[in-house]
Amino acid sequence: MNRILAVNPGATSTKFAVFDDEQPVLQHSAEHHGSELQHFARVSDQADFRLALITAALDAASIPQASLQAVVGRGGLLKPLSGGTYGVNRAMLDDLHAATRGEHASNLGGIIADALAQRLGISAFIVDPVSVDEMEPAARLSGHPEIPRDSLSHALNSKAVARRAAADMGTTYGELNLLIAHLGSGISVTAHRRGRMIDVNNAQEEGPFSPDRCGGLPARKLVKLCFSGKYTETEMAAQLMGKGGIFAYLGSRDLREVEARAASGDAQAELVFTAMAYQIAKEIGAMATVLGGAVDRIVITGGMAWSRRLVDEVSARVGFIAPIVLLPGEEELPALAAGALRVLRGEEPAQTY
Repeated sequence: MNRILAVNPGATSTKFAVFDDEQPVLQHSAEHHGSELQHFARVSDQADFRLALITAALDAASIPQASLQAVVGRGGLLKPLSGGTYGVNRAMLDDLHAATRGEHASNLGGIIADALAQRLGISAFIVDPVSVDEMEPAARLSGHPEIPRDSLSHALNSKAVARRAAADMGTTYGELNLLIAHLGSGISVTAHRRGRMIDVNNAQEEGPFSPDRCGGLPARKLVKLCFSGKYTETEMAAQLMGKGGIFAYLGSRDLREVEARAASGDAQAELVFTAMAYQIAKEIGAMATVLGGAVDRIVITGGMAWSRRLVDEVSARVGFIAPIVLLPGEEELPALAAGALRVLRGEEPAQTY
């Protein structure tokens, strides 16, 4: 048996779980209020604070730290890399602390995993970070050499549900062509060909709008707004990611509230809901062309996939492409543990950053 601690740091929470092989024996979420984190100058400075919460929870659950064989954290905004499980090393820690690609709570995953693993003399891993980049050369060109397309996506959950869908079909991820639509606070639609994620809309700046992100915007109108004097650069960035999407139209980030408003006759809520479903379907259709139409399954996942209406509206438009598999939610902690377990069992090697 392999006992693994999986850690998923978020902006306002630290979620973690202990697994005995695939079986969870402890699941916990520590919520953080603004006052708890506001005195930390940088995200990486929060590592000791969050690790103390984790070890206290382990002690309270009578789970000896010495019983762990590995610690695995969510991968952060690292340099572009192929998917898989990576051992945490000095080069990775340096990049996570430097946060050259952005300050993000996920950067803490590898830092926390390494800190505890060093203390216990065990292995520390990350799995399928958001910077997984398996895009083909033609997918990288945007239309201007100074603005290349970047691969930043919900790679951890996308690859996890791809493997799960393949297992349910009695085959492996490496044998299928899949379209994965992750519908969360950001939306990323990825084309997977035989185990590689060959194209994706960067959920921070492309594709469908989401609860609080604008997605792709008309370029000339965006340029005009940026130079209008209405917003500073920081304010404009917040409009694109955090105050855009559904929130910009309706003042709410809660899809359940929007759906209820639409059902009660709110015409604007109805239009915005329908438009988001329309854009998701259009992105799925575009990604189908990346695979030449040879799509084995479309997998719809993420928190918004719990909305039956949203899934039905998207499915009605894309069902002709391939059969649809619905795997709602985000099973990030099991996905992290599974990645570490594949290495511990010798099913795949740990990759080097």
